Amino acid sequence: MKTLPLIADKLKCAMGMDMATVGSSLIERVVRERMAALEIDDDGRYLARLHGSAAELQALIELAVVPETWFFRDREAILAAARLAYERLALQPEVPVRILSLPCSSGEEPYSLAMALLDAGVLPGQFVIDAYDIRTRSLEIAAAGLYGRNSFRGHDLDFRDRHFTPLAQGWQLHQAIRQQVRFAPGNLLAPDFLRYAAPYDFIFCRNVLIYFEREVQRQVVALLESLMKPDALIFVGPAEGGILLSPRLQSAGIALAFGFRKRVALERPARRELVGVAALPPVTLPGAARQAGSVQPAASAASSRLPFTPGEAAVSGAASPSLLEQARLLADQGQLAQAAALCEQAIGEQGASAEAFYLQGLIHDADGDAELAQRCYRKVLYLEPQHQAALLHLAALLQATGDAAGAERMRQRAGRVSPAEENHRD
Repeated sequence: MKTLPLIADKLKCAMGMDMATVGSSLIERVVRERMAALEIDDDGRYLARLHGSAAELQALIELAVVPETWFFRDREAILAAARLAYERLALQPEVPVRILSLPCSSGEEPYSLAMALLDAGVLPGQFVIDAYDIRTRSLEIAAAGLYGRNSFRGHDLDFRDRHFTPLAQGWQLHQAIRQQVRFAPGNLLAPDFLRYAAPYDFIFCRNVLIYFEREVQRQVVALLESLMKPDALIFVGPAEGGILLSPRLQSAGIALAFGFRKRVALERPARRELVGVAALPPVTLPGAARQAGSVQPAASAASSRLPFTPGEAAVSGAASPSLLEQARLLADQGQLAQAAALCEQAIGEQGASAEAFYLQGLIHDADGDAELAQRCYRKVLYLEPQHQAALLHLAALLQATGDAAGAERMRQRAGRVSPAEENHRD
């Protein structure tokens, strides 16, 4: 297709999609699908149609964007935002927490945030979530709030029992959750996008920057920075941490959440004066520990606790962090080489373990080394064939390299992991 580079340039200008990243085969496939729908057999004629029709450009974008999301994906970031929102409201209950989700796809991410906040004891009037996406079909799905099996992955689906009604067509999200999210179409690259918006406390912009070339990444990061309150946090995908690190932004130090904040001295009370996780009301967020007759934190200690800081062990009586815990914190701060070295040291001193190989996989994933990341996830699965998180990460990597069949096999294996098997490892 001789006009493919020109069509790819059109998509790149409209939505930042770089053909070098997503591959020419994807773009050619969606172009041929649109040409067939329009009964156009000449790609030059289609290019002319594309240049002259905003509606056709949007139709092509609708096909080119392939949503891949589910409820409570990247659980650590979602639970961290819920916990920190609760803490902020404990200090300033009169100031509603503002959260931005973009791109929001078909709504699973912003709805997960709404469920997490409400389950953590935040009142409906104490937060708002704005959600934007360039794909109008995704927004229609989000507005309907009706989801199929593919939107529910993982071993802990208690939230589905609390917040959804089962129907013949799937699961209908309760109106109490749906009304907490405001959906709207939006293009990150549009010159006027959110130009006059009030700043946010938490911004979720996960797994989209990796599809942009460097200059577009800088443009989007500058936009996100302009939308941050002084103490706001941005959460990005595991492979995007290096894009955020700059003289203006630094890691928030929340293990495996890939959160970043501005490099400013924040006015905060001492840690011991904050309302901590242990002070939250009893909740049952996905992955939360549960014991009869006891008050449990909103998330497991491994996934959402505040980062270890010097002197904390002396204050709390806790043991020093293990090598793998130190590696997690270094990885979240963008110090990937040091984190990888600590993983190797842990394996050398303590022997091979699924936990260590899984963390290595995340580190290589964040460093953009897909081949090494795949090797690590496969080592995890050799030791623990039912390691659901490794299965899902491996599926994402296989999908990105064009192995759709292999990705689907991994997703099917992950879907067959029972709650008992996953909880046994936790």
